[in-house]
Amino acid sequence: MTEFKNIKKILIIKLRHIGDVLLTIPAIRAAKETFPGASITALVNSGTEDMLEGISLVDEIFVLDRSMFGQSILDRIKYEIYFVKKLRAGHFDMTIDFTGGDRPALYSFLSGARYRIGHADCGGFAGKRFLYTHRFKIDRSRHTVLQNLELVQKAGLQPSAFSLQPISIDFSIPKEDEEWLNNTLREKGIKQGDMFVHIHPTSRWLFKCWQDEAMASLIDRIQEQYGVNVVMTCSPDKREMDKAGRIIALTRKEPVAFIGDISLKKLAAISKRAKLFFGVDSAPMHIAAAVNTPVVALFGPSGAFHWGPWENEYSQESGVRSQGSKEIPYQNRNGVQTFGRHTVIQRDWDCIPCGKDGCNGSKISDCLYDIEVGEVMKTIEKYL
Repeated sequence: MTEFKNIKKILIIKLRHIGDVLLTIPAIRAAKETFPGASITALVNSGTEDMLEGISLVDEIFVLDRSMFGQSILDRIKYEIYFVKKLRAGHFDMTIDFTGGDRPALYSFLSGARYRIGHADCGGFAGKRFLYTHRFKIDRSRHTVLQNLELVQKAGLQPSAFSLQPISIDFSIPKEDEEWLNNTLREKGIKQGDMFVHIHPTSRWLFKCWQDEAMASLIDRIQEQYGVNVVMTCSPDKREMDKAGRIIALTRKEPVAFIGDISLKKLAAISKRAKLFFGVDSAPMHIAAAVNTPVVALFGPSGAFHWGPWENEYSQESGVRSQGSKEIPYQNRNGVQTFGRHTVIQRDWDCIPCGKDGCNGSKISDCLYDIEVGEVMKTIEKYL
């Protein structure tokens, strides 16, 4: 780390999806604590900026407007020129590219930063490696949070006491969004202090979703057997909204529903107040874990060892502090696993995780459809 001198402005690059951006926060904290006097700017895709808005680690957010890439070639060129000028005007001393793609590598180089940190094994076009000044190979078998941390650690961006601290994910919820939730739930019959379960049944990738009948049955059983309200949310994506509508139509008692009409900050406010979050491998799952709500999540073709809900009490030195023992996050390849307060339910089949969008091109994951309502309820009732 001694070679990094006069670091006053750092550009963090993560041009991926909502959950990916959220899981970079512990690594951003390591950079901030290494250079406490430096300002940090984050470069993220449009639609993901809420993950970093309001947290003290990030001073400024540059948003890449992805809609521009659907415009004419001339408009795209104009936008790219504008955006590169904006990066260069930032006068960054260091860039840290957590993305690994070709475009982020180019942005890192074109920013003009003296020090440019990136992955050594991210593929891409010929000569890409020369765009970075420092490249490091990381262990891809670890959780995404730990992969991000490993990149900055190998660059020397970690204070000596960092390993003793909890590796936590910050999330900022505006006070007005919490007040909105209190008022809205009161209008729907859920008073302050009433217990409810937050269920988000969909993902932008529908092959990660459970069958509608099972989800509807689970909602009914939670409400009927335990007398606990269910608050259900869904993104504004039409396919997800259609699926959510089908689930609600199958229930005997409809849950309180926010279908496509709330922001990510409001969704986080719902999770924070909930007794439990239940859903699938999705960004809302990560948000719920970030606000310290216990999560029960169904996993199909993806690996929990990469993407399981993160436990904010975990530290590299002592594991999960509340358990008082060293613990490796989601150390098994598949199956039911608990990490801190969170539980992932997944089949232990040899083919899992396959990373495919459904079985045999069907867009349906048999490993998810095989999970029964009764076994999920046995896990959920431990939290209720």
